[in-house]
Amino acid sequence: MNTLLGFSIPLLFSSLVWCGYLEYDQDVLIPEDWTHVGRVDATEELELTFALKQQNIHRLEETLRLVSDPDSAQYGKHLSLEEVASLVRPSELTQKVVRHWLQSHGITNCLTIRTQDFLQCTMTADVAETLLPGSRFHRYIRDGHSLVRSSAPYSVHDDVHQHLDFVGGLHRLPPKGQDLRKKEQSSESGVHLGVTPSILRTRYNLTAADVGSARNNSQAVAQFLEQYYHPADLAEFMTMFGGSFQHLSQVDRVVGTQGGGKAGLEASLDVEYIMSTGANIPTWVFTNPGRHESQEPFLQWMVLLSNMSNLPWVHTISYGDDEDSLSTAYMMRINTEFMKAGVRGLSLLFASGDSGAGCRHLGKSQNSFRPSFPASSPYVTTVGGTSFKNPFKVTYEVTDYISGGGFSNVFKMPDYQASAVNRYLKTVAATLPPQSYFNTSGRAYPDMAALSDNYWVVTNRVPIPWVSGTSASTPVVGGMLSLINDQRLKKGLPPLGFLNPRLYNLKGQALFDVTEGCHLSCLDEVVQGKGFCAAPSWDPVTGWGTPNYPALLSALLS
Repeated sequence: MNTLLGFSIPLLFSSLVWCGYLEYDQDVLIPEDWTHVGRVDATEELELTFALKQQNIHRLEETLRLVSDPDSAQYGKHLSLEEVASLVRPSELTQKVVRHWLQSHGITNCLTIRTQDFLQCTMTADVAETLLPGSRFHRYIRDGHSLVRSSAPYSVHDDVHQHLDFVGGLHRLPPKGQDLRKKEQSSESGVHLGVTPSILRTRYNLTAADVGSARNNSQAVAQFLEQYYHPADLAEFMTMFGGSFQHLSQVDRVVGTQGGGKAGLEASLDVEYIMSTGANIPTWVFTNPGRHESQEPFLQWMVLLSNMSNLPWVHTISYGDDEDSLSTAYMMRINTEFMKAGVRGLSLLFASGDSGAGCRHLGKSQNSFRPSFPASSPYVTTVGGTSFKNPFKVTYEVTDYISGGGFSNVFKMPDYQASAVNRYLKTVAATLPPQSYFNTSGRAYPDMAALSDNYWVVTNRVPIPWVSGTSASTPVVGGMLSLINDQRLKKGLPPLGFLNPRLYNLKGQALFDVTEGCHLSCLDEVVQGKGFCAAPSWDPVTGWGTPNYPALLSALLS
């Protein structure tokens, strides 16, 4: 088999065995912002991804716990990609059954990756519809971007289904990106007019000497929603805002193909702020426009991580879906991919979202909060958002009302956070929203936070003020963790890897506690738009708080 660099993974629908087939029986919901064009031609070429059942998932999870727990003798003893592959690689029987099934339908043009747990195969639409009974492929467009998906549930023969987690490239259409908030502000004399790298460095106590210099260090951002950065914007941003510290003005490596047209505000923000906070550290940009209309960029990136031996140590991602829009089986498999990254020493940081606690309408005037994934994954570090108490001065921080946070309805609360979260629930019990709105035993997020309000961004050569969202706070935290990795690597220590067990072990040490403000939620008579509120120590709006860089460096440099 050939080796593939990256491809897609979609939603696995709930399943039942019927008449010799495994049927994926959840309704296929096409978002309203996608317009149906019509059925694809029978001879049109598609790319589908087959997620093969992995082995030793429990051993993988235990290994991640040991290498991430600062009290473990195995702490920091990360695995190589080859070691991860030998642990999770599908059984010979699984590989044989799936390949025979594909070949029996004349499908031979397939590629695999190093861990051998994904196959990507090319076939015509009519072959795909025969292979997966029930599927019907249609074309949809949004904002000039075209995708091919099946409009109906599909089935897999029950002799095969026990060897597959899902078939990718059929159902899931990407969500529309969060519209970063842009606010009109009046200026005042003698005060700062928005967040810039120098404001961040002042608030979080970074000096001009806090820049990268280790040879074996790098960091990355990933873009999925047809978002691209322009090198000229980055150079202009650093000219305008990077004069007080040593920095790089070019991205070290682009993985994927940069699209044409205008730069995206999201992509510009991510690149400019990870490179100005994690200053002078080589930075990669993963940009994932699908090579085929049936690819899914987020999951294509996820699989890329399983196929590259040498990767940046810190990855920041501003992307998410409502948990209830995804199947549990799909999210469980993505969690396994996160674990595979963590045991290799990679730190994955996800934005907590910009909808506060969220809101899901259950009918008959009944609502609940709406957690977001991957923010709710127990195997990533989730970053919330804050604002200055006085938006024009470098003051203490309060919650940003949009900061995503809450409790997973799918994943149980991991051991590393149970003590902190239960203390919060007990301390603020009298003022919590009704328990019918959230799952008190679920994975709670975010884990930490940073400023997410009123940023300056250069995009399409124009400086734009007052940009806000957790898409801003996440690369800022990522850049600081890259600086800490830089110091660790120079001392011969391993990179931080999966941060959460150690972060919660600090119990708030080295972070600025945020104790003021609440975030938004359902506009109904019961909660009246208010979600959770900040409190001393950990809370589900800002986590443990925001980084005091020199103290955090000291705490994590051992």
